[in-house]
Amino acid sequence: MREIRVGEWLIEPDLNRMTRADRQVLLEPKAVEVLLFLVKHAGDVLSKKEIIKTVWSDTFVSDGVLTYCISELRKAFGDDAKNPQIIQTIPRRGYRLIAQVTEAYSATQSQPSIAVLAFSDMSAEKDQEYFCDGIAEEILNNLTQIKGLNVAARTSSFAFKGKSEDIRIIGRKLGVDAVLEGSIRKSGTRLRISAQLINVADGYHLWSERYDRRLKDIFVIQEEIAHSIVQSLEVELSDSEKLLLKKIPTKNVEAYDFYIRGLQFFYQSKRKSIEHAIEMFSLATDKDPRYAMAYAGLADCYSYLYMYFDSARSNLELAQKMSQVAVDLDPELAEAHTARGFAMSLSQSYKEAENEFKTAIQMNPRLFEAYYFYARTCFAMGRLEDAIRLYEQAENVKPEDCQAPSLLAFTCRSMGQKERSEAAYRRTLAKAKKHLELNPDDSRVLYLAATALLELGEREKSIEWARKSYSLDPMDPYIVYGIACFQCRMGNLKEAMNYFEQSIRAGFTQKEWIVNDIDLDPIRKTHRFQALIKQLEKKDRQ
Repeated sequence: MREIRVGEWLIEPDLNRMTRADRQVLLEPKAVEVLLFLVKHAGDVLSKKEIIKTVWSDTFVSDGVLTYCISELRKAFGDDAKNPQIIQTIPRRGYRLIAQVTEAYSATQSQPSIAVLAFSDMSAEKDQEYFCDGIAEEILNNLTQIKGLNVAARTSSFAFKGKSEDIRIIGRKLGVDAVLEGSIRKSGTRLRISAQLINVADGYHLWSERYDRRLKDIFVIQEEIAHSIVQSLEVELSDSEKLLLKKIPTKNVEAYDFYIRGLQFFYQSKRKSIEHAIEMFSLATDKDPRYAMAYAGLADCYSYLYMYFDSARSNLELAQKMSQVAVDLDPELAEAHTARGFAMSLSQSYKEAENEFKTAIQMNPRLFEAYYFYARTCFAMGRLEDAIRLYEQAENVKPEDCQAPSLLAFTCRSMGQKERSEAAYRRTLAKAKKHLELNPDDSRVLYLAATALLELGEREKSIEWARKSYSLDPMDPYIVYGIACFQCRMGNLKEAMNYFEQSIRAGFTQKEWIVNDIDLDPIRKTHRFQALIKQLEKKDRQ
């Protein structure tokens, strides 16, 4: 085995070494063997006897030798035996590796991996940041659809925007083999794009190129960059993947420009930014009435508005309409079917939603949103086992995301599956901490981390993180609703009811989710709670 990853640490067995960012720790050979045996049986409880029998098969040693190795491993990881994140002691039974293991014991984990950083704006006016982000994201999305390549998520790789950090350190933090960085100078109808692919192991260029072209050639440039990356990383493309890279979403450059402006607003996840995204996506469809991706973007915006900010029937109807247009324009677009599934699930047309999600997954098995929203739909229907399976698939597709494992943990807890829930909460916390290192003001991830901390027994720290989450975004209905659930778990029922009422006033109106949310059980029978539910039901009938 060349290398494995335990949590955020890269383990290099042949070198008896483990690395995280710019920190390096050397291990004793036997400690490495103990770690590898734990990794091989990650999640299982291993007795001291079987560990000793495997690692010291040719000699007799006491339990104390194993205890010393475990102690050294914990010291290297910075792990706390009382509140473990890596190795858990099971009293009178043995040890268990509870951290997430990646890049090991799986065919997909031996694949090459890449991060695409946000491109730098070299334009004279410095007003093309949205365009640079959009180009980098389009390349990232194209690469994500290639089965033989692992691609770091946008939220992780774009967190390094504007930071002058060594590419090798960035690559290690993101856990990838190669990093693509670039710059764009846009002047009128002319483009100059420079791109280079850098090997994280030694910092040398694997490939670099400069393109001096017309603006209308942007899609050809994106395809050429993607092909060059694939060739440099020696990834073999299937015929369908070759066609995907050649696919041009629109021939209208102005429409594309408005679309990527819309994406920049959409990712901000605030009401005002979603409304700005709708404006941009609408301008994109005005310029090109056959731009399916722009219609899918519009559908998602209206679905998010309906779900989190404004449950007006008109928003839901527009989500349905725009998603249908997207599917009709491009029946082979997985994002269009996902948008349609999302809209229909909010309409409680669950059978149609399920068919759309299944179609999207068949078209693009690596589309996180398809699994994630399909899982949420199953939860709303009360099909919790299906929701668990789909959250697990979503987590496999996007290992750095902490939403899917958080909701997986919650769903397992709803079914009384304590050990499975705990393991998922530990993964949530580890991923959230890693995300927050790069994005410290992400209020939603702070809330997810606070919930995980509470469920894992770290009460004081969970309160601190929940307060910070709310202070950063006190008007976000998702955060306010989450704090209501958090207060219920804390036993502060009056505060929980106040936050729940505030979340409904702010726009959180997912009645099907509320009905299945066990965290709200302590306040469910109160007069105030019942009155709010009746309000939601009345609004649904209007």
